[in-house]
Amino acid sequence: MEALVAAFIIAFALFGNCLCVEWRHSAVLDNNFLVLWTPGEKDVTFEVQVKTLGYVGLGFTKDEGRAGADMVIGWVDNNGQVHLQDRHVKDASRDPQMDSSQDYRLLLGYENKTHTVLRFSRRYDTCDPRDLKITNDTMQVVWQYHAEEPVSAAGVLPDHGDVRGTRPLYLVQRDAQPRRSSRNQEPETPLKIWDVLNQQVRLPMEEDTLLWCRVLEMPPIRRKHHVVRYEPVIQPGSHEYLHHMTLYECRGSAAELETAARSTGGVCYQSGQPTLQCNTIAATWSLGSEGFNYPPEAGYALDPHAGPQFYMLETHYTNPQLDAFISDSSGLRLLYTERLRVHDAGVLSIGIDPNWRHLIPPGQPEVVSEGHCVADCTGQTIPNNGVNMFAVIMHTHQLGKKVRLRQIRASVELPPIASDTNYNPSYQEYRRLQRPVKVYPGDHLVAECTYSSESRAAITLGGLTTREETCLISALYYPRIELSLCYSLPSLPTVLHSLGIQQLTPNSSPVKIQAPPELSGLTLEERLVSYDWETSFQSFQEATRSGTFKPLCWSSRGDLLPGTAQLESRYPRIITPYKEPTLPCTKKPTQNKFSKLLSKDGDIGSPVEPDSDEANAVERGQLVRSKVSRSSEGPIAGSSRTRSVSVALVVAALVAALR
Repeated sequence: MEALVAAFIIAFALFGNCLCVEWRHSAVLDNNFLVLWTPGEKDVTFEVQVKTLGYVGLGFTKDEGRAGADMVIGWVDNNGQVHLQDRHVKDASRDPQMDSSQDYRLLLGYENKTHTVLRFSRRYDTCDPRDLKITNDTMQVVWQYHAEEPVSAAGVLPDHGDVRGTRPLYLVQRDAQPRRSSRNQEPETPLKIWDVLNQQVRLPMEEDTLLWCRVLEMPPIRRKHHVVRYEPVIQPGSHEYLHHMTLYECRGSAAELETAARSTGGVCYQSGQPTLQCNTIAATWSLGSEGFNYPPEAGYALDPHAGPQFYMLETHYTNPQLDAFISDSSGLRLLYTERLRVHDAGVLSIGIDPNWRHLIPPGQPEVVSEGHCVADCTGQTIPNNGVNMFAVIMHTHQLGKKVRLRQIRASVELPPIASDTNYNPSYQEYRRLQRPVKVYPGDHLVAECTYSSESRAAITLGGLTTREETCLISALYYPRIELSLCYSLPSLPTVLHSLGIQQLTPNSSPVKIQAPPELSGLTLEERLVSYDWETSFQSFQEATRSGTFKPLCWSSRGDLLPGTAQLESRYPRIITPYKEPTLPCTKKPTQNKFSKLLSKDGDIGSPVEPDSDEANAVERGQLVRSKVSRSSEGPIAGSSRTRSVSVALVVAALVAALR
C-alpha cells in the first residue's frame, strides 16, 4: 500500500509539472501555427498548437535557409500514442533526419477535431552537435506541418504537401506581456490611448526612400501620466514600405512648434525649414517589432507641466520597387494611465553620428565600427547610485551582422549589456534584458556593429537612408536623466589617415589631396572610390580604432553637455578585457524509468464538453493569445477525439515499475 501511495504522489507530481505552465511569450508563425514558450534557468518549455491532424515540426537555425536546422517532429497517431522525435536538416531539399541523441522531452500531447497540440522542453545547450544552442542571439525559427501523419513510429514523413516557413525571433531576451493581476489585487485603471499617426503620406514614385516628419501636440491632460505600452498602428498594405518610426520629444520655440503641428508634416531635415529641437527619443518602432511593455516599476512620463508639449513622429519609408500611388497613414499608439509608477523611464541612444565619416569598405566579410559614449558624458549626467538599463533595441541598415553594447568601467570591460552575434536587419525588436544592468557615472559605453559588405562593390557611407549605414543602440532605463544622445564620430584626421592621406589642399573645391605626392591632385571622392581595399583593409581598421574621435553628448533639451564641445577622445584604455566564459558542456542525464514511461505511454482521454468557450476557440483556430498571460492548465477542451496522457495509465505503469 505504501508503494501505491508513493506511486500516486510521484504520478501527480510529474503530471502536475507537465500541465501547469505560465506562458511568457507567443508568436503566430502562420494562420494555422501558434507557438508559446517560457525560458527557464537551464531549459525552455515550448507548446505548439497547429491546425492539422497530421504531423507538426518546429526548429531553429541561424540563417534564413533550412540546411543545418535543429528540428523536433511530433504527431498523435490513430491509437492516441504521442510521438516526439529530435531531428536535424542535412539538406534543405530533404526531410529532417533522426538524431542519434534524443534531447527533447515530451510533456504533453493530444489532438481534437481540428488541432494537434504538443508540449516539450529542451536544454539551452544539449551538448549534441546536431542541436543548435538557444542563446540571446536572433534565432531563425523554422516550422512545417502536414495534413497527414507518418504511417509508423519510424517517422517516414508523407511525400509532398507539407507547409513550411521561417521567421526570425528572440527566444530568450524578449519583451513579455504583463501578467494579469490576481483577483485579490485592486483592478487596473483602464488605459487611455494616444494615436500618433501620419495622414495620407504619399510616397514619391521616383525615389526608393522617404523620411517623413510630422509634429503633434500631446494629449490635453492636466497632470502627469505614464505611458505603460506602445505599439505600431500599421495601415493594411503598408507593412512592406515601413522601415522604422521614431517619436521624438520637441523643445524650443512654442510658436514654431504650434505652427508645425497645424500641418500634416513634410520631408524631414530639408534646408530652409525651421530647425526644430526634436532630439530625445520617446518611443521607437523598427521592422519586425510588435511594440513594447514597460516594466511595472517604470513608465514614460507625459507631463503637461515639466515635460515637452510637442512631439515629432519620424517615419522612414522604403519603396525599392518604386511602386506608384502609395499613400500611408500608419503611426504609433501610446497607452497611458494616471496611476503613476515609481520611476520615470528614459531612452539613451548610443552609436555613431550618421555622417559620411563613418566608412564601410566594400567586399569584406567583417567590418567593425564603434560608437562611443565617453566617461565625461556619463560622469556629468548619471547619479552616483546609477541607472538601470532594462531593454535595448539594436539598429543598423542592410549590412549589419553582429551588434553589441559594451560597458567599460575603470579600465575593466564588463560583460556586454546586450549582444547579438546573429543580428538580422529585417528583425529589429526591443529585447528585454534578463535582469536590469547598472550603469554608473564614469562608465564608457560602446555600440559595436559588425557589417558584412561582401555584396557591395563600392564603399558605403554612414547616413540616414537604407543605402547608407548606421550603428545605433537605443537603451531603455530608469530613473530618467538629462543625457539623451551619446554619439561619437571619427575625427577628420583619423579618416584621412585611414585612407593614406597626409594633407588636403587648402580651400579647394572640390576637396583635393595635397600629400603624399603619389595622391596629389586626386579629389577626396576619387580616393574613396579608387582605394585598394583588398590589400589595405587591415591598416584601415587599425587606423580607425587607434585614431581620435569626436564625442557628441546631447541633453534632452537639445544642448551639448558643458565642456564636451572641444573634447577629442581616444579608444578607452582596457587593462582587463572581457572574455566570454567557456563552460564545460554537461550532457543531461538519461531519462529515468518514470519519465520514459510518461513519454511513451498514452491513452485516449475522456470526452470533454465540446461546446465550451475554449473548445469553440480552438475549432475556430483562435488559439489563445490570452494564454500568454495566464497559466496553461492542460488540454484545450475539444471533442470525443481529444487524446492526452491518462493519469490512470501512468499510475498503473508506475505501480508495475515498482514491483
